[in-house]
Amino acid sequence: MALWEKYHLPESVEAALIELSRYEGNARVIAGGTDLLLELQQGRKPPVAALVDITRIPELREIRQHSDLITVGAAVTHTEIVASTLLAQRATCLVESCGVIGGPQVRNVATLGGNVAHALPAGDGTISLVALAAEVEVATAAGRKWHPIRSLFQGPGRSAVDQGRELITRFRFRATGSHAGTAFKRIMRPQGVALPIMGMAVWVEFDNDYETVADVRIAVGPAGPTPMRATEAEAYLRGKRVHDEVLQEVSRHTIAQARLRTSKHRATRSYRVELIDVLVRRNFEAICRRIGQTEVVPEGVGWA
Repeated sequence: MALWEKYHLPESVEAALIELSRYEGNARVIAGGTDLLLELQQGRKPPVAALVDITRIPELREIRQHSDLITVGAAVTHTEIVASTLLAQRATCLVESCGVIGGPQVRNVATLGGNVAHALPAGDGTISLVALAAEVEVATAAGRKWHPIRSLFQGPGRSAVDQGRELITRFRFRATGSHAGTAFKRIMRPQGVALPIMGMAVWVEFDNDYETVADVRIAVGPAGPTPMRATEAEAYLRGKRVHDEVLQEVSRHTIAQARLRTSKHRATRSYRVELIDVLVRRNFEAICRRIGQTEVVPEGVGWA
């Protein structure tokens, strides 16, 4: 049995939506296809009438900055994100997370939009976008609308976006300012491109003294059915200076809020509890090294 019957290559968002509408929900959007094709081949998703390839839509392949707002197209690949000087300096955590997804062959075709559309709680790029408080533009037959990224996730692999009728087009977030920094770290088994055990992205903005935390966002996954914001840890950290005792409390609050469990594919709950403390420290150490630097060098990019 064929996994799909028709394959379309529209050159605009409007044309893509028209193609989707023709199949009344029995078509799927494809870009890199690194997850979707496997799901079809392995029978985890039923065959579809058509695939609508969005990789030839120019606006979905762009990385732009306007004032302090950065926009990334949904069809931008992880390799293109890693190669972006703008993102390396102004959204470092996104470069670091996209730089460790799969191997080079996967990163060359897999897209940021696909990472988010699959709504997995451990999605590396997704975790960084949550820490950046990104918004997602979704195009439908009724028009386009921006949504907070966290509103798209309904559970493991369940998205609020109707992928047979709607299209994720772009992401936008504020560029990191001179008093702020970001980082992404993850722990995984040493087999290379295996599933990550735990990932964390942190965005921190400091007061003028470069020591007191003015604002912070901490995103963790998998720590529940959707990518988690450690809001209790964030509330505790605001107004404090970063040092060992404070970071211990940040870890404690994060662990208390997380819904950690044992997974035969990843790790035990007790091991994940230990990893949260490790990831908190590694992220804040990286950010504190970067604050005030004129050029930020992302860490760990290209290593699985």
